[in-house]
Amino acid sequence: MMKEIIVNKKYHEKKLNKLILEEVTNINYPTFCKLLRKKDIKINGKRVNKDILIYENDKVEIYLPKELEEEKINLDKIYEDENILVINKSSNIEVTGEKSLTKIIHKQYTNSGFKPQPCHRIDRNTTGLIIFAKNEKALDILLKKFKQHEIEKHYLALVYGIPNKEEERLEAYLFKDQKKAQVYISETFKKGYQKIITKYTVLEKRKDNTALLDVEIETGRTHQIRAHLSHIGYPIIGDGKYGKNEINKQFGKKYQMLSSYKLKFNFQSESGILSYLKGKEIKLKNINI
Repeated sequence: MMKEIIVNKKYHEKKLNKLILEEVTNINYPTFCKLLRKKDIKINGKRVNKDILIYENDKVEIYLPKELEEEKINLDKIYEDENILVINKSSNIEVTGEKSLTKIIHKQYTNSGFKPQPCHRIDRNTTGLIIFAKNEKALDILLKKFKQHEIEKHYLALVYGIPNKEEERLEAYLFKDQKKAQVYISETFKKGYQKIITKYTVLEKRKDNTALLDVEIETGRTHQIRAHLSHIGYPIIGDGKYGKNEINKQFGKKYQMLSSYKLKFNFQSESGILSYLKGKEIKLKNINI
C-alpha cells in the first residue's frame, strides 16, 4: 500500500521523520529507518535513503508493508462546514489521547493547515455527538460558548426504574477521586466538591421497569450524568462503574446506555464567524437505546 502526504506549513523545513512519525499510524522510529534503508519513501518522485529536510507542498510517498497498513476507519460525520465538524462517536474510544477519535481525525485531515480540535468531551463508552473546530477562530468561540452555557447538550439515557416525576432539575455536589478515576455525589456541599446541575425529562416508560430519559447538563463534570442518576436511584443500564452488575447482566449490556444525541446552539452573545449557527439544532436519528 502506498500512502501519499502533501507537506503543509507545519512541517516546512522540518526533518522527514517528524512528518512520518506524527502522521502515519503504526510507524515508529526504527520502522522509519528501515523504510529509508529499503528506499520505500519518495519525495517529489525521487526515492530517498536519508532523513532529509522537507518543504511545504512537497509530495511524500510512503510504501507500507502489509503489516503496517493503516486500519480504515470511517468517521460518522453528522455535519460539516468550513468552520465545524460534528462526529457521531462510537463506544470504546476516547475523544483525546494516543489512540483516540481526535488522532483518527487528524490523520484524515493531514493536509489541513489547522487540524480539527474537539471543543468538549464525552466518556470513552458514551456514544454520540462531538463538535470539532476546524480553525482557531471557531475553536475560541466554541470554547467560550460552552463555558457560557450557550450550547445545549442533550443525552439519551436508559435507566433502571421509573422516575416518580416526569421531569426534574437536580442540584448536588460532585467530588472527583483522581486515583480511583471515580466520582462521588453529595446532596450538601463538602470541601473539594463542585456543584452540578442535571435536568431530565422522561420520554418513555417501558414494561421491563426501564425508562428512556432526555438528560441535559448545565455543568459538565466528569461522569456527571452517570453518577447523578445512580445517586437518585436510577442507574444507567450497562454502566459498570455506577450501575448494578446484576441489572447489566440481566439486559446483556457491557457499556452504559448513554448517548449525546442533540446539540442546540443557543447563542446569546456575539458569535463572530459562527453567527449562522444561532438557533441551529443537530440531532441523531435512529439511536439504538
